[in-house]
Amino acid sequence: MPRTEHLVGTRALLLAAARDEFAAHGMGGARVGRIAEQAGVSKERIYGYFGSKEKLFAAVISEALTEHATLLGPPSADLAEYAGRIYDLHRSDPQLLRLMMWEALYYDGGLPNEQPRTVRYRDMVATLSEALGSQSGTESGSESDTEAASTLLALIGLAILPTAFPQITRLILGTTADAPGGDDELRAHIVRLARRMVTPSSDALT
Repeated sequence: MPRTEHLVGTRALLLAAARDEFAAHGMGGARVGRIAEQAGVSKERIYGYFGSKEKLFAAVISEALTEHATLLGPPSADLAEYAGRIYDLHRSDPQLLRLMMWEALYYDGGLPNEQPRTVRYRDMVATLSEALGSQSGTESGSESDTEAASTLLALIGLAILPTAFPQITRLILGTTADAPGGDDELRAHIVRLARRMVTPSSDALT
């Protein structure tokens, strides 16, 4: 195997093992030794690739977010269904949510790679602003971008809460999304709520 391919393969193994470890234990509880053992390499190899456990954690988050963004795609014309897609993606792979919750607990303030992540969200807000503007017949601008940013945050919150906090789902609904038929029913309700959120008020009254 060429050296370049070997390096890429080893790095991929390390990131996969680290993703499992960080999702299960967070930044503080994760152990480099366990990551190395799962990946089949030495601890020194991890530090050679990434420099520190914290940088490895940042690389894992970055890779997971990129995969998530690729699978999800940009906000679509049907914004309510977009919320459904967010729900589907996190239900099928809750690991990203666990990683981001650990990240929120670990960092107090700025994040590694914060600038490119901010740009990514700004692009999403701009796309959402255009979609909202086309629904209401208004042009996008600073005011509509502010509304779109708040709407995006609300759509994400609505879609991820059942997966992020399954105990709240159980306590409120008396069941879980994993119950027979529960997932489809809950998804449909989330889409209906999202549709009310993004539907212009004049349309909602008709």
